[in-house]
Order: sequence, then C-alpha cells, then structure tokens
Amino acid sequence: MSRIGKLPIEIPSGVEVKVEGHTVTAKGPKGTEAVTVRPEINVKVEDNHVIVTRVDDSREARSLHGLSRTLIANAIKGVSVGFEKKLEIVGVGYRANMEGSNLNMALGYSHPVIVVPPAGITIAVEANTKISVKGSNKQLVGDVAAEIRGKRPPEVYKGKGVKYEGEYIRRKAGKAGKK
Repeated sequence: MSRIGKLPIEIPSGVEVKVEGHTVTAKGPKGTEAVTVRPEINVKVEDNHVIVTRVDDSREARSLHGLSRTLIANAIKGVSVGFEKKLEIVGVGYRANMEGSNLNMALGYSHPVIVVPPAGITIAVEANTKISVKGSNKQLVGDVAAEIRGKRPPEVYKGKGVKYEGEYIRRKAGKAGKK
C-alpha cells in the first residue's frame, strides 16, 4: 500500500470538491482546478475528506496511487491557499519592474527581458530585486518561476543572475593572480 496514497485529503472550509467520472474538480476562493485521474484509480468524497484508492494491485496502479493523491491534494491546496515562488536578482544594474501585468527585467543584455504571465498567474515585484510568482496551479507557478530564472541563471564565479530565494550557488575560485 502506498504510504502517501492511503492518507485521506482533508477538504478545508470554503473549498468544494466534485468527482465526475475520472475528473476531480476543486473550487475555492483562489479559483478552480481540475485533475484527471487514470482509470486505475478511484476517487470518492466522504464526510469532508477525499479518499483515493486503486482498482487492483497491478504495478501501474500502485505507481499511480501516491501520484494521483498528491495531484488532488495540490489542487485543493491551490484553490484554498495558493502557491508562491520567490526569486532574487543578484548583480549590479540587474533589476525588475512591472509594466501592467508583464514583468520587465534588465539583466545585463542590450535589450529588456519581458515575461508575460499565463492566465491564472500573478507576478509581483517587491524592491527591484525580489520577484514573487503566485497562482493556484503548483506546476504552472514552478514553470513560470523556472522560465524567469532561465532568462539569466546564476553564474558560478560571482553568483550574478536570477536565483530562487534561499538557493545556494556553489562558487568557483576563478583564476589565481600572478604574485
């Protein structure tokens, strides 16, 4: 039995969960998220809990059990609390600001770098070197944060670039000067 898959998912107040066929829909204050589960997995809602079980003990059903439960739990958490990733910009002259809903960054290139957030994602800039990406879909929040980081990943000599908050950048020594 999957240790993660057998745990029931508690439905917080203000969140409504519906199961229609193989689609689980969670609706809450932050929006609506839908998760499609495979036919090897059964999902049912019982007294304020979502219970995920598998049809049989086949290898595929066992491997999908914990995954399906986690995807449903992330959808429920996303519509109730939401997800957030924070990024930091390090480097002289590197900065970010908002132009409408688009993120405009100066990252040492000869042109500004503009990121247009997809639907359901909000980007905010606190101080010109701190960016936060928020949304109800965990995967989409992570993808947008990775896209922003990918515009100028941190380099190993000075650590300049866009990095996740709290990310440790391993530094290289560089050239030893002539003495």
